[in-house]
Amino acid sequence: MENHHKFSIWYFLIAIWIVLIVHNLIIQMFAVERIPYSEFVKALQNGRVTEVTVTEDRIQGKMKIVEDGRETEKVFSTIRVDPEVSKLLEKYDVTFKGVIETHFLRDLASWLFPVLFFVGIWYLAMRRFAAQQGSFLTLGKKKARVYMEDEIGVTFDDAAGVDEAKEELVEVIEFLKAPKKFTKLGGKLPKGILLVGPPGTGKTLLARAVAGESGVPFFSMSGSEFVELFVGMGAARVRDLFAQAKEKAPCIIFIDELDALGKARGLGITGGHDEREQTLNQLLVEMDGFDPTIGVILMAATNRPEILDPALLRPGRFDRHILVDKPDRKGRVEILKVHLKGIEWDKDLDIETIAGMTPGFVGADLANLVNEAALLAVRHGKDKVGMAEFQEAVERIVAGLEKKNRLINEQERKIVAYHEVGHALVALCLPGTDPVRKISIIPRGVAALGYTLQVPTEDRFLMTRSELENKIAVALGGRAAEEIKFRDISTGAHNDLARATDIARSMVKEYGMSKELGHVYFEKERQKKLYDYDIGLRPPKEYSERTAEVIDREIKKIVDSQYKVAKDILMKHRKVLDEGAALVLKEESIEGERLRKLLEADKKPETSSITKRA
Repeated sequence: MENHHKFSIWYFLIAIWIVLIVHNLIIQMFAVERIPYSEFVKALQNGRVTEVTVTEDRIQGKMKIVEDGRETEKVFSTIRVDPEVSKLLEKYDVTFKGVIETHFLRDLASWLFPVLFFVGIWYLAMRRFAAQQGSFLTLGKKKARVYMEDEIGVTFDDAAGVDEAKEELVEVIEFLKAPKKFTKLGGKLPKGILLVGPPGTGKTLLARAVAGESGVPFFSMSGSEFVELFVGMGAARVRDLFAQAKEKAPCIIFIDELDALGKARGLGITGGHDEREQTLNQLLVEMDGFDPTIGVILMAATNRPEILDPALLRPGRFDRHILVDKPDRKGRVEILKVHLKGIEWDKDLDIETIAGMTPGFVGADLANLVNEAALLAVRHGKDKVGMAEFQEAVERIVAGLEKKNRLINEQERKIVAYHEVGHALVALCLPGTDPVRKISIIPRGVAALGYTLQVPTEDRFLMTRSELENKIAVALGGRAAEEIKFRDISTGAHNDLARATDIARSMVKEYGMSKELGHVYFEKERQKKLYDYDIGLRPPKEYSERTAEVIDREIKKIVDSQYKVAKDILMKHRKVLDEGAALVLKEESIEGERLRKLLEADKKPETSSITKRA
């Protein structure tokens, strides 16, 4: 952008001040000759002084001198010493006069310097405030960050694991490169493209990749940056953003976190006239007013589409919605390859295995995983990142940071060991459960005194009733192991009980898996969410108290029956439970394969005894 220097009155005042100072110095240095007071007295006694001007501390005047045989006058100045100089002047009949000395320049400097100092401080403070908040004169101007074609540096190669979303956006790139190809048949590209997906899936990266592939300017702004304390400023920013985008067309406008701006109207406590709703109204007007054929594409991203205003989502506004979902196993492999480009890693690193260990991870999680593994390799003094570092990084992200220095008494360690082995043993005995990879009693995270790590072999999108019941049994295996061994129970099963109860409640109220209640949906209909979150508000019940009692009874029946299943399994393999707990107490953490071998060894005598009976 061009910098235009504007004229300021301060430049003019400073120039005058400098001229006056220089002029005064020149006059004092060259026009007046300074002489000692003794020389002045001698010239006065000799009758060479013709005229003087006397002030409180200085005498200035003219005296006759002889230069090159000619008599001339020179202007002199001397510091006044003798207070009785007037008597001398009268004695020698010299004309003299007194004047009031002016101190204009000194007085000017005495107030000008402080004023300039404080004005300078005020100017620097306002510049700093304007850089952070925007000055009062530019409140209505856009805050968007503008990336030109050569500044984006992101292409589709950098956005891995979202192949379906990229295919949808290829059409946008072709339109920005060759708009006549679409307009010659009368077709119009969608005005707005909404990228929808959970946090960290790469929505912003994908939008920048579209701009990078198209080679057009990219206007990026967050939805929260539109809303200001001053009424009308958000709407002014919207107008200014679209005006400048039209000047640089073809280009892309990208609004991140659209839900901060586009939340459904009428939900705020201030009614329909607050600043956010005015800004939203202006955005709707601008989207209706601009012509898509000029090459301005509006893109936005959100992870909460269910709270957006319906007016934003109708055809003619954001009329194309593209889901940027969590990557599957193949997508995670591609994302890991992208992030491993800048990392030194061993050739024996199995990316497929790492992708299988990270179900549910999004792009941001995988980037963090690669970084954690690299930091662990440096900590271990290695030159390259290996499989061990990635396995440890997965455990750190899933279970939390190890706390080996946390002191736990021996009885608590024993309870935790039996608890975790109980989980693992039930999981190994039941079909359809995730394989047990590791059992540990090393404290991790905030409150976890131990953990059992289960790694799924594949991504799952549906679960049967028996699989859900088995998950409940695995969750309750820790509590059952405590009761079998110690004839008592502890508070360690808090999270397990919550998870088991939630699964049972969903089976009864949402999935219609209760025999007594049948195939009935009892959960109040909600708008679809991309991920679960609790805002603390519970929908009102739409069923009777009697039905609620039946629901509670069915939930308890499922949990109790699966607790019995877990307890029966552990009683049947009590020897494996004790051996596994002893092994974990000794080594603090063991691989799930070792417990599986103990279980297989325990099952062999049963098989041989059955054969003998036959």
